[in-house]
Amino acid sequence: MTGETGTAWRPQSRPAAEAARLPRQRDSSAVAQLRLLVAVGTDKHPFDRLVDWLAQWHARAAGPIGLTVQHGHTTAPQLPGAVPFLGHDALQQAMIDADLVVCHGGPATILEARRHGHLPIVVPRDPARGEHVDNHQLLFARRLGAAGLVALCETREALHDALAAGVADPSRYAVAADPEAHEAQRAAVARVGQIIDDLVARSTPRPPRWRAWPRPRPGTKETR
Repeated sequence: MTGETGTAWRPQSRPAAEAARLPRQRDSSAVAQLRLLVAVGTDKHPFDRLVDWLAQWHARAAGPIGLTVQHGHTTAPQLPGAVPFLGHDALQQAMIDADLVVCHGGPATILEARRHGHLPIVVPRDPARGEHVDNHQLLFARRLGAAGLVALCETREALHDALAAGVADPSRYAVAADPEAHEAQRAAVARVGQIIDDLVARSTPRPPRWRAWPRPRPGTKETR
């Protein structure tokens, strides 16, 4: 069983869970090499759009960039630091080490990024492009973007602008890390799931409440 954060889920004992690496507060000082984590999760649908946008930006980016690109089922990009999946510990460490985090609109990934002190730059998967089975990532990411909880990027230009701003000043995409949020995250994920269910239900057209009665065939007597 895998989770949408890009890791394989394994049951942990209580002590092991409590010993998980704690998030660090983001430093607003300049960094010698900007460390960028990109995570598309484990959904079986490819997310070529995000990976292609990243590759286009990276080809023109100025200055040293340390990349970790978890590309999942997307074709492996010609980028340094590209890996299909990361184990749980490896992903946690990548979150800790990163100066910027770019991810898909998976609720668990977003919550994990914020727990580690990041304002994630989010490109939600679009089912119209074959990137997911429904539009829950779009609805959820737009809701969080309106609340200022993520940096929402739905176009290539928006993503490139966000990355340029992050390179210039990584502290723009930093929030207060919360070391006590490990257990609270599980409850938050449950609440997020309910929000998503409500959003998807509202966006799904309801079938009409009436139905047409079949007309009687010629030569038959209509009965009620």
